[in-house]
Order: sequence, then C-alpha cells, then structure tokens
Amino acid sequence: MILVPRSVRVYFAIEPMNLHRSFDGLSNEIRHTLGYDPLGGHVFVFLNRRKNQVKLIVWTRGGFTIVHKRLERGTFTFPARVVEGAKSVAIDVHELAMLLEGIDVSRAKAKPRWEPPVRVRSTTN
Repeated sequence: MILVPRSVRVYFAIEPMNLHRSFDGLSNEIRHTLGYDPLGGHVFVFLNRRKNQVKLIVWTRGGFTIVHKRLERGTFTFPARVVEGAKSVAIDVHELAMLLEGIDVSRAKAKPRWEPPVRVRSTTN
C-alpha cells in the first residue's frame, strides 16, 4: 500500500515510455515532455508499450524514489478520460491503487464518501 497525501497529485503519462530509463531519464521526460517540475513532490506514472510494466517516480526529501512493477500475466488498464492533445492525465490516489492491483477503474463503482465542506471566504467586512 502506498500512502500519498491529498495535496500530492498523480500524473499518468499518456504515451508509452521506455522503462529502461532510470532517475535522470524519467525526470527529463517529466520536465520536457509532460511539462511538470519533477522536484514538485508529485507522483508520475509511466507504462511501457505492452502495458505489462508500470514505473512510478516521485521526489522525496532529498532524492527520487522509483517503484517498478511487472505483471507476469495480463496488462494494466489505462485511465479512460484522455483529453485530446494532453500529454498526461491526472488520476486520483485511489485510482492509482486500483491500477496497481489490476482493477479496471472504468468498471469500478465508488460509494459516496463524506468530504469536508469547502471554506468560502467572506467578502464582507
């Protein structure tokens, strides 16, 4: 189980990636291809062309952490909501957990959960 704070975003790269790349190669892809700062503390997810391997990279207190998973059978599912021209898709931490466990997110149904109300600043003095 991977615990990720709510403030951390998860960005899923749309194009398949050569997963032989390591820290420097993936951080360059994040910076130049996806257009994000790899040192921002967000999680970046890459799939290989056959969709049987996934690599996650995140900057954590002084260095990069990479998680690499290979399936012996089957493939990872891809998030369904892809906007034309986008280079990545922002997914929820729960979707990432389901993806890593092999659950098809498009078929999963989440029950409504309580969320704290959004505070609105008053404009009157």
